[in-house]
This record gives sequence, C-alpha cells and structure tokens, in this order.
Amino acid sequence: MTANNGIRAVDPIDVRTMMNAATAAATVIDANGVPREERRKRLSPAALAVVNEKVRKAYSTVVISGIVRIIDFVMLSIIGLAVYLWYVVPIDGASWQYFVAIPAVAACAVICFQAAEIYDVQVFRGQLRQMTRMASSWAFVFLLFIGASFFAKFGDAISRVWLSAYFFIGLAALIAGRLVLRTMVRRWAREGRLDRRTIIVGSDENGENLIRALDVQDDSDIHVLGVFDDRNDSRALDTCAGKPKLGKIDDIVEFARRTRIDLVLFSLPISAETRILEMLKKLWVLPVDIRLSAHTNKLRFRPRSYSYLGEVPTLDVFEQPITDWDMVLKATFDRVVGAIILVLLSPVLALVALAVKLDSPGPVLFLQKRYGFNNERIDVYKFRSLFHDQADPLASKVVTKGDKRVTRVGRIIRKTSLDELPQLFNVVFKGNLSLVGPRPHAVQGKLQSRLFDEAVDGYFARHRVKPGITGWAQINGWRGEVDSEEKIQKRVEFDLYYIENWSVLFDLYILFKTPFALIKGENAY
Repeated sequence: MTANNGIRAVDPIDVRTMMNAATAAATVIDANGVPREERRKRLSPAALAVVNEKVRKAYSTVVISGIVRIIDFVMLSIIGLAVYLWYVVPIDGASWQYFVAIPAVAACAVICFQAAEIYDVQVFRGQLRQMTRMASSWAFVFLLFIGASFFAKFGDAISRVWLSAYFFIGLAALIAGRLVLRTMVRRWAREGRLDRRTIIVGSDENGENLIRALDVQDDSDIHVLGVFDDRNDSRALDTCAGKPKLGKIDDIVEFARRTRIDLVLFSLPISAETRILEMLKKLWVLPVDIRLSAHTNKLRFRPRSYSYLGEVPTLDVFEQPITDWDMVLKATFDRVVGAIILVLLSPVLALVALAVKLDSPGPVLFLQKRYGFNNERIDVYKFRSLFHDQADPLASKVVTKGDKRVTRVGRIIRKTSLDELPQLFNVVFKGNLSLVGPRPHAVQGKLQSRLFDEAVDGYFARHRVKPGITGWAQINGWRGEVDSEEKIQKRVEFDLYYIENWSVLFDLYILFKTPFALIKGENAY
C-alpha cells in the first residue's frame, strides 16, 4: 500500500516476507550437565516489577456485550410468555398472535438498545445514562408495537392488561439486571479483567504525547504498563509521561511471555519505516494486537484505514488470532467434541493402557514438557512408549527409526499415533490443548544440535494459538521424526496457514482427514 506522497505504509504481507524469530536465550545447563527446560531472558528490574504483579485473566468486552444481548432477549421473551400464561390463557385461551408478538417485542428491544448504544461495556459501568436510554428505548418499542398492531388490525386481540404488565415488569427486570451488571463490570474493572494491557514502543516526545492522549480519555480501557526503546542516547527517556522504560525491543518477547500483554503500540512516526519493520520482525510472533499510532502524523489515509483507541487513530499491523466469539466457539467445540471422542474411544484407551502395562514395567501414562500457547510450558499426557528407565520428558533426544529405547508396544502405538490419545484429557479437563492446532513440540526438540526455534525463522509464531492433538501440517504428511530443516520448516509453514485461515469447518475437515493420515504411518517411529 502506497500513500500519495510516496511513503509506504506497513503491510502485513510485506512484513511476513521479512519475518525472523526472536532470538531465544541460550539453554541453561544445571550442575549435573542436564539442560533445564526453562530458557529465560534477563529482564530489567522495572520490567520484573511489572511481571511480578498478579494479573487476572482478561474478559472479552465483545463477548460480554453479546451475552448481555442474549440475556435481554431471553429474559424479555420469558417475561412476556409468563404474563401471557398467567393472565391471558386462563381467561381467553391460547392465541397465536402472542407467540408472534412476544419474540418480536424482545428482538425489537435488543435492536433499539443497540441503536441507543447501551451495549457498550463502558456504558455498563455508569448508571443514569444507561437507565434513561434503556427506559426510553423500551417505551419506544411498545409505542411501535401498539402502532403496528393498530395498522395490522389485531389490536383487539391483544390484552391491554397483558401489555401493561409486560411493559412494567419488563422494565423492572431490565433495571434490576443492569444494576447487577453494573456491579459485576465495576468489579471486573477493579480486577483489571477489562483492561487492555499495553506497552508503548518509543520512549521519546512522541511516546509522551501518545501516553498523554490515551490518559486524558474518559473510561478508557487502555492500561499502559511502560515503554520499550533500543536507543541509549538522550532521545530515549528513562521515564516517559510517568511510565517507566522497561527495556529494549528484544526484551518484549520475553516480557510478553511472563505477563499478559494485549496490545503493542508504536509511537514512532510512519516515516521511520525501516526501523519499524526491523522491530516488527521480532514482535510478530506474539499473540497480541500490534498497531502503529497515527496521532502525530501529518500524513492522513482514508478514515476507514484507521482503527481508534478512543480518539487516538491507529493503523492495524497484526491482530491476535482467534479472539472474542471465535475463541468461545473453538473452546466449546474442543470441550464438547473432545468429550464425545473421549467416550467413544474409551475402549481403545483401556486396551492400549493394558498393553503398555503388560509389555514393560513402569507407569502407563507419561508426562512430557511441551510448548503451549504463547510459549507457555505445559505437561502433555501420552501413553508411555519408551522403557521407563529411559524416559525423556524434555525430548532432548529425537526418537529415530529402530530406536532401542522404544518398547514393542511403543513401536505400534507410535506408528499409529495411539500414544497421543491421552492428550484428550488435556483438551477436555485441562483446556491447555485443542483438538486441532499446531502440534505442541517438546521444549528441548532439536534439529541436529540446534533447538527448533534457533533453526527456523518464525518458529515461535506457531504458539500464537493453543496447540492441538492434530493439525494441518500432520494431515499433509509433516509428522514424526524431524531430521531435516525442510521438515520443520514445512511444519511451521502449514501451521501458520492454519492460524491465518482458521474456522470451525476447517477444524472439522482436519479431524475428518486425520484417521486417513494416520493409516499411512509415515515418518512415525
């Protein structure tokens, strides 16, 4: 995309062609010469102070607003139906007009509430404004209904007592519901669940202006944690508009893995294109929104090109994948379908467990450290396929063809991927795996002598979503032993394609294709 004055704006496609994974810290060796699973990059004292703060899980404002809409519709429908069954039916009997009118009134109310802009989480925090808007909108709905019933000539069929009772009881229920919601939203706000935890890139005058512009806005959900800047000269401020400098750009990846970050906001001018691109190469692997602030730029694009943080215009560069309702949908899909699959395959699980137990001494299940969402270390359940005394929880040594560590039963279940079935427990009960997603590689997985993230550019971008039991790469033949750079590179490419093109139908297609991919048994030893 090129602006009229010749300055090229940042395009995500251009950035992806220049992507490089953030450099991982060197593996730490303990006193016994064993590699430790945690590879941590040292952070500044200011950054550690932020990291050590207790942070609660964030709630999606989009999902909250959507749930309130659903509750309003269901509640108003139930109230209308209850009044109808209590008063009208005993006197006049059943009438089809009510079964049309009640959901119509409820749906019209939700539409009018939306038009009155009272489905905004910031409005939920207030009291007078949302109550007056809601009452006037509810009254308008009934005036509209009375007018429509008059022109449709079925006004005589509608009980005036029912209509009056429906209006006042519905209004009382709406007010009571909003008072409860107001209390809940304010508590969530105090707990930081509604905050967008933000870091600013650029600790200079532009950064100060941006932070002040964000701070002066009423009811803003932006919580600026601090600033990052590579410069060590006088241009980089140690304190930017009261916010501390937390470190350099290379520190952001590690910082975001230790605490919740929702937004990375660049205060640098768009004209600093080369510098911005170099920074984006390091940051695009994070599961956060990344935006460029346009508040100080004289260059102006079309209004639709901007998204806004209050009154501050920004340009979107990267967006966190699978958020809001998509996340709810995928989590529900995982738990429901995963539970069904677990029940259906329980006889297979029991038979494999028995075979493992009879084949060699040791526990049936095996816990292995894997990379989860945002590089979090998680314990993944597997059927034990190696001899117990040769277990490798960090997978520091890749299992190869003819590997003597593998038991007789282990060869069979690894070939058919039956050893992965206990990961359904991770999906259904722990929730740290999905049915479909990038496979969770072991934390010490290596290509020759290099860790995967050191061997392949963009490797950590696989962790922008929750990993899965099966994935797009696996059904396309990229599973099993990794003994060449092409194999791990292809896995990353297919995983990134899945992340960018996710849908429930895509997940269903991958699940359907998985058994056929397993029958081939290629590259699995």
